[in-house]
Amino acid sequence: MLVLRPLTDADVDAVAAVHVRTWQVGYAGIMPDEVLNALDPAVFAESRRSRNAWPGAQTVVAEDDGTIVGFTSFGPHRREHGGSEFVPGIGEIYAIYVTPERWGTGVGRALMTAARDALAAAGDAEMRLWVLTENVRARRFYERAGMVADGAISTFTPQGSTAELAEIRYAMRLD
Repeated sequence: MLVLRPLTDADVDAVAAVHVRTWQVGYAGIMPDEVLNALDPAVFAESRRSRNAWPGAQTVVAEDDGTIVGFTSFGPHRREHGGSEFVPGIGEIYAIYVTPERWGTGVGRALMTAARDALAAAGDAEMRLWVLTENVRARRFYERAGMVADGAISTFTPQGSTAELAEIRYAMRLD
């Protein structure tokens, strides 16, 4: 049975493993192979443990029979993509990842609903997120959830790479 709950310290390694596995499968053919092949769950876990959480940011995990199968991180919208200044009244999903073996099973929808509901409960009138333009599967998922591309574009350069990957922002009203 799927359970959604807040992230605990004991979950960090499992969340990092989901994060890396999802990148490697979901971004294959989009992100350079050398970037995907170099990903290390231990590095992702250490990064999560060592960074300071932004005020109001949360991570919710999806657990099924004791196994983490997905997670979402969300909180106040960053004024500049990747920055640390925030826009009042607008929420942002920073990450939403489901292990590929569970794609299409409702885990992503449950996580999206949890993030949307939490941001609305925090008083946000709008929710935004960034997605790689070439990530057609994710874009379809967000569109089915009611999000629309709002015209904002950016580029994402994976750590340790010089690749510049196009991103597009999606948004939806929460009120």
